[in-house]
Amino acid sequence: MKRFDVIVVGGGHAGVEASLSCAGLGLSTALITLDKSAIGRMSCNPAVGGLAKGHLVREIDALGGKMGVFTDKAGIQFKMLNRSKGKAVWSPRAQVDKKKYEKIVQLTVNSQANLTVIESEARKIISLGNKVVGIELDDSIKINAVAVVLTCGTFLNGLIHVGRRKIRAGRMGEEASDGITESLVSYGFISGRLKTGTPPRLRSDSINWNKVKPVFGDEQPRPFSFKTFDFSPPNLPCHFVNTNHCTHDIISKHLHESPIYCDEIVGVGPRYCPSIEDKVVRFSNRDSHHLFLEPEWSGSSQIYTNGFSTSLPEKTQLKALRTVKGLECVSFYRPGYAIEYDFFLPSQLKASLETKDLQGLFLAGQLNGTSGYEEAAAQGLIAGINAARFVQNEPSIVFGRNDAYIGVLIDDLVTKDTLEPYRMFTSHAEYRLLLRHTNADLRLFDIARLVGLLSDEELSLTAKKRSFISSFEGDFLQYRPSLKDTNSLLNSLGEKEAKNKLSVSEVLRRPAVSIDDVLRSSIISPDFSMFSKEQCCDLFDEIETIVKYDGYIDRQNSLIKKLAQNETLVIPQNFDYNGCRAISLEGREKLSLVRPQTIGQASRISGVSPADVAALSVFLIS
Repeated sequence: MKRFDVIVVGGGHAGVEASLSCAGLGLSTALITLDKSAIGRMSCNPAVGGLAKGHLVREIDALGGKMGVFTDKAGIQFKMLNRSKGKAVWSPRAQVDKKKYEKIVQLTVNSQANLTVIESEARKIISLGNKVVGIELDDSIKINAVAVVLTCGTFLNGLIHVGRRKIRAGRMGEEASDGITESLVSYGFISGRLKTGTPPRLRSDSINWNKVKPVFGDEQPRPFSFKTFDFSPPNLPCHFVNTNHCTHDIISKHLHESPIYCDEIVGVGPRYCPSIEDKVVRFSNRDSHHLFLEPEWSGSSQIYTNGFSTSLPEKTQLKALRTVKGLECVSFYRPGYAIEYDFFLPSQLKASLETKDLQGLFLAGQLNGTSGYEEAAAQGLIAGINAARFVQNEPSIVFGRNDAYIGVLIDDLVTKDTLEPYRMFTSHAEYRLLLRHTNADLRLFDIARLVGLLSDEELSLTAKKRSFISSFEGDFLQYRPSLKDTNSLLNSLGEKEAKNKLSVSEVLRRPAVSIDDVLRSSIISPDFSMFSKEQCCDLFDEIETIVKYDGYIDRQNSLIKKLAQNETLVIPQNFDYNGCRAISLEGREKLSLVRPQTIGQASRISGVSPADVAALSVFLIS
């Protein structure tokens, strides 16, 4: 019987991060996948990042994960989103060559020390008492391990829908997996069904490119990884088109053919990535919707139709798309489809992503009810790190909501059972001013050092950046240049002149003045020569944000300190809530179901009132 420290089931984005982190920490790790050639596959859109998702990727990178590195190497267009808002919520996004991405991931996995890839199907969880001890494969072979990480994606009892046609699959062309759901349910875990979808893939040579509008990335692109230097990726265009009333009319007339609208799909779909059918029904007042035509790889003959996720019959999809300008003669490589799959209520997990009832078993990714590559990768990394620490008898790494978007993601999952696919947004983070994509390495530095995935050289890059910002705040921001030099700068920007000498910080607080303006004026001359141009971009944004938002940042830090006691007041795992009669009946039911680990978690559970939290706090303290 084979034996490993950790077994990871599933080779998607969660499984890749989980297996690489465990192996990178020196543990013997097995990655079980149905198909070695599908490891790291981008099964839906050819892109990484976006609103809040870009923050997650930078946090993954700051902790020693790989998604940012993979994206920088495989990206074909990079763009900073949300530029119309404050820099704290700017989010990086990249179009990716999905063939190159997959190849880079597989090369990394195959060359990783301590990592063994096993091509097979996991069918059953093996336990001893309340501890996981391994996995049984489809050929009845058993593999032992101290910890198991499940990252099964959409493969558990996956069912594809194209109109009334049903195909049992994990994604198009790949077999579904069964056995794991039934195995977990036998241990008492609660499962459910969710749905997601993907749009049709168009033939590039069937599109009239003269009728569609190109969209390029940034002229000065920013990488995802803090470790990427000399960054000069290609800037290949996407294109956009618009649906019209003819498109919507065809879709409306064929809604009875959609499995979503004829009750053939049980699972709930993602609210913020609706199908084209949902868009037409829910936003019936809209005359058109944007569709983005995205190349799936460099020189791709296959085009991803972003915005046209659908499960209508293939003929109806084709008929509707041919009403769009530029797509009059379009043809498919494959139609869009919806897929239903099993997931497990994430309230059955601790904040470490270990299950509450079966020690050593960790769940990550779409299995926990999330959608998106980035959410999956973030969970995979944390599950992998904590599985490794479980094996080593080390305490789990748990993130607060003020630490990282990863902390917000996991806290939302384990305290608020998701009944629809969960997607990360900046609006979910109450401390988003503190959780900037540019400071992910700075705020996670101490945790990253504790985790141990980054080399001393990589840690020193962040230490150097941290030290520089600290000295810059003291030496340069407090400096008061001559009134003449200050007013020369202000005049050049059309700003009102100062009457008295101002500090650089006071000058920079003016909305019209940027850090670039200050540095170009030469009123200060800091030495940035020790940093790469990529690091300088982050440094400039950080310094400007710290100055312009200092009052708001101080306010958020004060609030965090005030609430810190709740986050550290631990609730015993087997606490009997029914014994605390001061808590309402609904509160006792919800608390007994979720079993929060701290008072802070308890306060965020739907149905648990502030009075319930206060009563519980008094009971615990007494």
